[in-house]
Amino acid sequence: MEIIHQKIIQTPLGEMIACAVDQGICLLEFTDRKTIERQLKTLSKILKADIAEKEHAHFTQLEEELKEYFEGKRSQFNVPIFTTGTEFQEKVWQLLREIPIGEIRTYKQQSELLGNPKAIRAVGTANGINKIAILIPCHRVIGSNGELVGYAGGIWRKQKLLELEKAILF
Repeated sequence: MEIIHQKIIQTPLGEMIACAVDQGICLLEFTDRKTIERQLKTLSKILKADIAEKEHAHFTQLEEELKEYFEGKRSQFNVPIFTTGTEFQEKVWQLLREIPIGEIRTYKQQSELLGNPKAIRAVGTANGINKIAILIPCHRVIGSNGELVGYAGGIWRKQKLLELEKAILF
């Protein structure tokens, strides 16, 4: 049976759990996220693989890039990622990756860029089930009223990530 490699990574915003397969990082979440156990089970089921605490080459690159990011020295990630979503979710996640660091968009803007202005809720749902925090920057999407809404890692973390990214630019 295939193995999904798992490792706990320390960051300035708290402990994160990372999972990798040969194709790339397939999960990066804060360990205090309420749905983390369900996410791991779902990932295991989708990939038909067991999850094991085990090193992987992608973790070395991930840890180095996260360290540089939190130090304000990195504005984009090069570590390979591997997503497991529906066609719509994959489009939403790709669009998230195209939001430049230091910028924010609303869910409405995202749905319009997808060519489906009425899909605001669906875009929000796809954002919410993104399993690769920070690398797929769902924290860069806010409510139409300018409110910081809907970040599974906690609104306080969303705020900190956005502040960090503004600082990287200046």
